[in-house]
Amino acid sequence: MSLFLNRGRLLRRVIGGVAIAAALVACGGGTSQYDAFDPGRVIVFGDENSLLTSGGKRWSINSVTVDSTTSVETFSCTGNPIWVQRLAGNYGFVFEQCDPENGNVKAFFRATENARVADLQAQIDAQVGDGGFRDKDLVAVMVGANDILDLYRAYPTRSMSDLKDDAAARGKALARQVNKIVDLGGKVILSNLPDMGLSPYALAEKAANTDVDRAAFISALVQSFNVSLGTNILIDGRYIGLVQADTRIQVMKKSPGSFNLSNVKDAACLTTAELPDCNNRTLVEGATSSSHLWADAWHLGPRGHYEIGRMAIDRAENNPF
Repeated sequence: MSLFLNRGRLLRRVIGGVAIAAALVACGGGTSQYDAFDPGRVIVFGDENSLLTSGGKRWSINSVTVDSTTSVETFSCTGNPIWVQRLAGNYGFVFEQCDPENGNVKAFFRATENARVADLQAQIDAQVGDGGFRDKDLVAVMVGANDILDLYRAYPTRSMSDLKDDAAARGKALARQVNKIVDLGGKVILSNLPDMGLSPYALAEKAANTDVDRAAFISALVQSFNVSLGTNILIDGRYIGLVQADTRIQVMKKSPGSFNLSNVKDAACLTTAELPDCNNRTLVEGATSSSHLWADAWHLGPRGHYEIGRMAIDRAENNPF
């Protein structure tokens, strides 16, 4: 971790500590000391949006460099980090799956590919069986995107109203699991779902069907899920920091230039380069790792991960864990 990052973190903590102390005085709470939270580990739960393969590949755009003399491609697992890599890296931690410099392996995956909300219980049980949670554990959670796709694909066999109710039920179920992690001792950084109604998949479904606005329907499913999640988690910043990925992706869609994006509608990866095997050498013409919001039909590209990671770090640094 660089000296500049350490200084930046220290400055934010000093400012944060002063602000919290001032708030306590204003509320009659005295001047009790604010201790910045320094996690001992980062543990990640969820699906492939928060996961690296055993070889360090991600379900986004991977980074490769090409030797100009030999034309040999070299994969870098540290390039284009996903949001939980950024969160862990803020504390100098790395994952075993991406540790090229024999660094400080204090970040661990429980997330699994294609996971649904119902799978989170098994992930938590696996952690409990492996020693459980410690007081200084920072737990990152994002799951539910595969649930949304399952629900959408059940239409029109099931009604829109029924499917939105089901999405809300799954958001509530996720909230119960997050609250359970708190009860078990973890401090949670929880990301809600990005607005998948803005994804290339949703736009393609809208173009292919004229019965209802399919993209708007997918957005409605995500909203039902996120609202239920947000209203059923423990509303206490000492235990849970909520990252609102949905609103950030919506802002990126509305103002792409503000995020140095040139395309917020199309997938950057060639259809022949399925994730997690897409990299900056297998992109559609004109695309780069940073030009497109979406890597494939519904997984985010590096810029989306950067923004979610930045918000996650902000929550971890400023919540009074």
